[in-house]
Amino acid sequence: MKRENTGEYIVISRAGGEVCRAFVPKPLPPQPPLELTGELREKTDQALISLGRLDGISTLLPDPSLFLYMYVRKEAVLSSQIEGTQSSLSDLLLYESDEALGLPLEDVGEVSNYVAALNYGLKRVAEGFPISNRLFREIHRILLRRGRGSCQARGEFRRSQNWIGGSRPGNALYLPPPADRVPDCMSRLEKFLHDQPSRTPVLIKAALAHGQFESIHPFLDGNGRVGRLLVTLILCAEGVLRQPLLYLSLYFKRHREAYYNLLQGLRTEGEWERWLGFFMEGLTETAESAVATARKLEAILERDRRVIQGAGKAAGSALRVHRVLEKSPILSIGTASRKSKVSVPTATSALKLLEKLKVVKEITGKRRGRLFAYARYIKLLSEGT
Repeated sequence: MKRENTGEYIVISRAGGEVCRAFVPKPLPPQPPLELTGELREKTDQALISLGRLDGISTLLPDPSLFLYMYVRKEAVLSSQIEGTQSSLSDLLLYESDEALGLPLEDVGEVSNYVAALNYGLKRVAEGFPISNRLFREIHRILLRRGRGSCQARGEFRRSQNWIGGSRPGNALYLPPPADRVPDCMSRLEKFLHDQPSRTPVLIKAALAHGQFESIHPFLDGNGRVGRLLVTLILCAEGVLRQPLLYLSLYFKRHREAYYNLLQGLRTEGEWERWLGFFMEGLTETAESAVATARKLEAILERDRRVIQGAGKAAGSALRVHRVLEKSPILSIGTASRKSKVSVPTATSALKLLEKLKVVKEITGKRRGRLFAYARYIKLLSEGT
């Protein structure tokens, strides 16, 4: 449905006499009310079913924390790549393990910031802290604690005009609300998140809130990453997911043009139903992909355990190192020794055995300072990055 009155335009003037129009979206929920019928209703129902399957898989995995640990990092890489960073999942794992030098430190540092911000937000929500403007600012402060954008009003709503696309406001694709309107816009969004003036079904709420957050663009930098994280926070806070296993960054990355066009359609035409259809398809596709990945990951781990168990007397220490690899899929001999609580010679022998069994792959080609990667494990979780 197209809506004529999607918001208001505020004329702003810039130095040099350039006159531009910034858009202030109307508060949620959309008016007239959404038409949740037919195909859109079916897509919403399918998304709920797929999310239910994903929530169920978290109870079937022997150790869901392993999957969650890696999945959070995959999301951090993807969400940061959308913003232009060049870091890979392997880069992030190396950075976190302090095992290798020569990485693109600025890019991988930004991804590491995202992991910290994401985990912080999830922890706060799990403790019962409400999704709120205060939480957004706290997450933003961690997200930009170092690297590009760290001087861009970290942890604060913007006090100047920003824009999307183009080299300046005058040729931008979209101008978000003027800075003095941001607090009111965000206050209204916060009320919507807390079911004021009326309750909104959770999946619809997540879709509407993400679209509105992106239109407000309350920060000078980091809006996309915070806005994508908002979806997962809502699903966890409202009990749709017990574990934060769903992230839409890969879907948005694969459908980037449609994503940006549909967000713009919210502002120009108020086409919330089209946006909802796209969003529900994303939830379904992402949830089903996560379930498939979890099953493949468990199959890899179980297959390798069986192979190692058949290796005779050396299997015991090799299995201990394998358990370390599940949480640290790139490691050195020293790290393997320390984390598995075996001697350096024993860890060396274990890794040689794992290499012979094609469980790990040595990735430096050096005689000293060697690093071993759990290649199949990393490859599976790197899909799309």
